[in-house]
Amino acid sequence: MKESVETLNNNALHLAEKGSYDEAIECLKRALTLDPLNHLIWFNLGVTFRDCGMMKEAADSFAKAHDIDEDEESYTDALAITRMNMGNIDEAMQLCAEALTRNEMNARIWNTFGVLYFNKNEMDLAAEAFEKAVMINPYYYDALYNLRDTYEEMGNKDGMNLCIKQMKLIKQNKGASNA
Repeated sequence: MKESVETLNNNALHLAEKGSYDEAIECLKRALTLDPLNHLIWFNLGVTFRDCGMMKEAADSFAKAHDIDEDEESYTDALAITRMNMGNIDEAMQLCAEALTRNEMNARIWNTFGVLYFNKNEMDLAAEAFEKAVMINPYYYDALYNLRDTYEEMGNKDGMNLCIKQMKLIKQNKGASNA
């Protein structure tokens, strides 16, 4: 039976889910020998490297996926977060800024931008970025959580309480939809 990119990718995802990262990485590398320009395989390789703590390899794989398909915003976001985790805040900020020039309505990129500003202790800019993320998607729990923490750092109790209220509503609605 001939191996296919899809089969190797699916096997890799299954192996990574079980924590068998080395085997998952080998499957993805085999898939790339069959289709070296497959951006999804490069992305999944990055996720697998990231999940097993190999951040440089993760960043390299995300960068390759991003180079192949720079319009896929999840690749840009993953690369920016990985660069941030590696201490390359300025590079991560540049990636976010470039992504927002292509789509200023991406709440996830705004949230990542906010995290970057928060880490630089630029709370006004962090709050602005998180507010944009929440304006785009009022149900974006992570952005609300981050905005709440930013407001807390700034001493903005009213804003913090509004975030807490919205977060409670999201949790209640999620619980009601699961009932």
